[in-house]
Amino acid sequence: MSKKEHLDAVASEIIACTKCPLWKSRKNAVPGEGSPTSRMMFIGEAPGALEDTKGEPFVGMAGKFLDTLLSQAGWSREQVFITNVVKCRPPRNRQPKPLEIETCTPYLDRQISIIRPKFIVTLGSHSTSYVFSKAMLPFTSITQVRGKTYKTTILGLRLTVFPTFHPASALYNPEYKEILKRDFQLLGKKLPKMS
Repeated sequence: MSKKEHLDAVASEIIACTKCPLWKSRKNAVPGEGSPTSRMMFIGEAPGALEDTKGEPFVGMAGKFLDTLLSQAGWSREQVFITNVVKCRPPRNRQPKPLEIETCTPYLDRQISIIRPKFIVTLGSHSTSYVFSKAMLPFTSITQVRGKTYKTTILGLRLTVFPTFHPASALYNPEYKEILKRDFQLLGKKLPKMS
């Protein structure tokens, strides 16, 4: 089977998943989308209201800002793979609970193993905390680790992790908007040199 077929199989499982209570309030699960052969994966926290309606990741205001950031770094959404730690929207956009993260992340682990990215960009503290735990890296806060590269091994894969703020944070904090722009400019310069 091709990478796309493997990812489609995981997506089908996610869409039918009833392993945690989030399935009861969702409209659509949001497996993720993008290139199965991408060297780059972007991992956010969880779907919001518009993502829940459309079944696609990052399609609301934060998604539009992410598209702008990607474009400024020289990429398109089609060139990367975008997903979340939790694949169903938590009610009222609350933060995912530990049990929801624990139940859902085997899907994310399988997506990482199929795509085999060279570079993972974590968007926000939930995805950074999870990816750092897989890499056995210490995590204190997103403000402490963002904007730096971490060469590590996750699920047997040698790769580089780059944490930054979640694009949604920029909608509420103009300072974060400028930081995200700088982080993505840095990414655009660094990635061509990544092996």
